[in-house]
Amino acid sequence: MLLIPAVDIKDGLAVRLKQGLAGEQTVYDQDPVHAALRWADAGARRIHIVDLDGAFQGQPKNRAITLRILKEAARPGLEFEIGGGLSSAEIVGEFLAAGATRCVIGTLAVEDPGFLKRLAERHPGRINLGLDAKEGLVAIKGWVETSTLRAADLLRSFAGLPLGEVIYTDIARDGMLSGPNLHQLAEIKRVSTFPLIASGGVTTLDHIRLCRELGCFGAIAGKALYDGRLDFNAALQTAL
Repeated sequence: MLLIPAVDIKDGLAVRLKQGLAGEQTVYDQDPVHAALRWADAGARRIHIVDLDGAFQGQPKNRAITLRILKEAARPGLEFEIGGGLSSAEIVGEFLAAGATRCVIGTLAVEDPGFLKRLAERHPGRINLGLDAKEGLVAIKGWVETSTLRAADLLRSFAGLPLGEVIYTDIARDGMLSGPNLHQLAEIKRVSTFPLIASGGVTTLDHIRLCRELGCFGAIAGKALYDGRLDFNAALQTAL
């Protein structure tokens, strides 16, 4: 299983939010490129990069920083997945051409399913579905709005598309250090035809083991790594 450290960018800084709330922000690095280099040099096999301003506003706002990460943190065997406001085929194409392994589509998968379909067909295996949910219901626009659509039902509607993976984030757990929502992850795993990446609440080595035993392809960790509650090297070995 992949252990995937997260680099979340807001106002040009590397931050972590609690439950996606813009007012619940902790700054961990003045330079997100430096944060990414930390994980690249530590031996990460993939880094999860999110433009939070882009997620809230519907289009990338930290494009230059993201492109710098793709250039300066590039290492043999290191993958990058990019998310946050990816609202056009052009910006997705630019990030993929610049070295991103995957681009993550969340809000537009709900608002314009055809957009996701066209992207997946244009870039087979390189587009990830971002399923961000509150109590099983899909949240959009940087988690500010909650739809009436169940995450599992949205996922079923995309069966057969040439997607890369599905990233399931439980918003109530994100940044709270309370452990992943294994019940919801198991439900998504049952209906998914794509590899599953767990996100939200991953804090301990036991959490990583549980995600691995559930059959997850990867697990994203953020706050626990930055706070030092989760040792990166130990977590990396546990995920294997």
